[in-house]
Amino acid sequence: MNQGNPVDRQAEGNSVFQPLKLGEKVRSIRQSHSWTLDEASNRTGLAKSTLSKIENELVSPSFDVVQKLAAGLGIDVPQLFISSVEPLISGRRSVTVNSGGRAHPTSTYNHELLATELTHKKMVPFKSIVHARSFDDFDDWVRHSGEEFLLVLSGEITFFSEFYEPVKLNEGDSIYYDAGMGHVCTSESEQDAQILWVCTPSDDLTI
Repeated sequence: MNQGNPVDRQAEGNSVFQPLKLGEKVRSIRQSHSWTLDEASNRTGLAKSTLSKIENELVSPSFDVVQKLAAGLGIDVPQLFISSVEPLISGRRSVTVNSGGRAHPTSTYNHELLATELTHKKMVPFKSIVHARSFDDFDDWVRHSGEEFLLVLSGEITFFSEFYEPVKLNEGDSIYYDAGMGHVCTSESEQDAQILWVCTPSDDLTI
């Protein structure tokens, strides 16, 4: 039987069994989210200097640190120790049945937070019933870092924004905008309008 060239077999083995470089894995995951070291430090609760040493293979983290890394990066611990050239797939999913989200009422909106059991989400989805009927119903503009997408599910709204004229949006209309720009919505239809919001997570987001 032809066993093949031993050198070829060795080369093939080396392509499969590569030494794990935890620091490279951590850096790769962080950069895939476009997080700075400061942002990763805030998410993991680890000092920026510690993260830098881990990424540069200067220290071997304890299991406690590994757990903080995984939680902050939004993955499971074993994923840090899987050496693969394939894209990282978390396999996460979350189902929220109709009206099954977490209620968060305010004086102007009645928010329903969706997929609440998932932490470290790349998107923050929520439905809202718009009670406000006038711009004067708001104490100030709503603004936070990141970007936001809005889809009108039912009714009609007026979307006010800091740098643009107000725009009316009907059922099925949508708008994507910089959430750092002041923005608010009011209902114009007889029944309170319902909208879907999807925004990027940020520390200053309050809903």
